[in-house]
This record gives sequence, C-alpha cells and structure tokens, in this order.
Amino acid sequence: MAETATLLEQAPDLAAIRAARERIRTHVRRTPLLTSPALDATCGARLVFKCESLQEVGAFKARGATNAVLSLGEADAARGVVTHSSGNHGAAVAWAATRRGIPSWVVMPSTSPVIKQEAVRGFGGTVRLCAPTLDARERTCAAVLAETGATLIHPYNDWRVIAGQGTAALELLEDAPDLDAVIAPVGGGGLLSGTAIAAKGLERSIKVYGAEPAGADDAFQSLRAGRIVPQTDPRTIADGLRSSLGDKTFAIIRSRVDAIGTASEEAIVHAMRLLWEKLRLVIEPSGAVPLACLLERKLPVERLRVGMILSGGNLDLDRLPWQS
Repeated sequence: MAETATLLEQAPDLAAIRAARERIRTHVRRTPLLTSPALDATCGARLVFKCESLQEVGAFKARGATNAVLSLGEADAARGVVTHSSGNHGAAVAWAATRRGIPSWVVMPSTSPVIKQEAVRGFGGTVRLCAPTLDARERTCAAVLAETGATLIHPYNDWRVIAGQGTAALELLEDAPDLDAVIAPVGGGGLLSGTAIAAKGLERSIKVYGAEPAGADDAFQSLRAGRIVPQTDPRTIADGLRSSLGDKTFAIIRSRVDAIGTASEEAIVHAMRLLWEKLRLVIEPSGAVPLACLLERKLPVERLRVGMILSGGNLDLDRLPWQS
C-alpha cells in the first residue's frame, strides 16, 4: 500500500521507470528495433524504429496499464479497476487486469468502433457505453467507481501509467545508446512524458520531440503558450491523439520536451504506407505521425541518429486509408 501511495503522489524519475520495467518485465514484450536505409534517405536522418505495434494488445499502452495494475495493493486490486478509453488503453487495462485475476470496467463512447468494444470484452473487461463527450466519460466513470469501489486508472494523467510508458524509451536507448534524438507521438501525453523522463535521465543532451497531427495540435499550442490549451475540435485520422494534455503530462512536457512537430493528414497516410512498404509493419495513424513529421521536415533532425516510437498497430485492414 505504501508503494501505491508513493506512485500516486510523486512524479516518476528514471529510477521509477527502471522499477516499472522490472515490475512488468515478465508480462510485456521487449519489442524489436528496425532500420531502413530507404527511409533514412527519404528523411535525411538515420532512423531507428521501436516497434510497439508488436507489443501485447498491439500498442505501447500495455506497459502503462500493466504497471498501474501491478502497483495496486491486494485490497485495492480485489475491487478491480476502471478507466475510460475509446480504444487501446481500455483494451490494455482489461488485459492487464485479467492477467492479475481482477475485474475491470472500461467506459467507452457509444461511437467507439464495435471492433474496439469487442477487443475490450475479449480481454475480459466489462464495457460501459456513454455519450461521446469527456463530461459523459467522467460522469460514467464516477458512477462505476461509486458502484464498485474500483480504482481509477487514467489513460495518461497518472504517474504509474507515465512510468510504465517510459519503459519503451528505456529499452530503445539501451538497445541503441548512440541516439541524438527521440520522437514519440503525443495525445494525452503519457508516452511522450515517460519518454522524456527516460531519455533525459539517461542522457541530458539528447533531444526529445513530440509529434502530433496539425488537426489536433493542442500540445504544440500548449508548449508555445506555456499553459494547457484544451483540445476542442480535433480533426484527424489519428484517433489515438485526439485527447487534451493532463496537468501531470503537461508539467513534464513543458520542462523536458524540446519541441513538438505537427503533420498533415496527407503526410500521416503517406507515412503509414511507407512503414508498410519499407518495414513490412501495419502501423495505425497515431503511430505514423512521428515519421509524417519528418517527411514534412517539421523537426530539426537532419543528419542525426533518431529513435522513433511506433506506438501501435491496431488498424482495420478492411479500411486502409490510402485505398479510400
């Protein structure tokens, strides 16, 4: 219980990310790194791809969810966990909870694709549908919490989740220790926050960049303004990057992230196709945004050695965007 309280109250550091890695080591995959001379030539940099599309549940979200679930004391765990999500995080929480043998509830907007709802159920979670608004998600979560006594695992604004997500960058930099920069996509900011803590903790001089769609650029605007600029009307194919930053994630991003690039919808789709053609990987739109930023020269990485986190690969293969 004391460990849980500490994880809830303190922002993680490199030691916390290393502890998270040990906690989740036997549950998640150490995903491989890939390179492509063709993509290097296209982007003008030497690229190393961390393939979280090959992670459990098909996304990096398994890391943060597992760390949060395993951090719970026995009494709290027995009452289960609840979260809200339109996709990967909900599936990851359900998967991690089932592995621990505890119940899980996932609040999902009624507009969530049926395939994503079924993924949560398939991993053992109970789906509670709500109206497709943040207010409805929060009210439904509160109702489930009151009904069950479960513990809330926020999709990104949670120190335990942030520490777990940082393990991807920790592995990346252990396997490719000579990187000049690291890029991660940013929606709510859990992955980018954890990446920044891990990268700057290992090498202060390394550059850490975020990448997001131009049609959902609240993180770019927030970093420039020095305050959270809420996401109001996101318009992007990258559905995993439509969230606003949280206060915890923004504090880390503001202090440790060097810049955020934005990519057009056309570049995101082009990046998805290039990753399929050159790496033979199916990457969802959110995971392709970092490469899209480099295709449009939105980040200063020319001639540098750059690590890039391909965050997930959960894509409807019957609706590939370049075939529409």
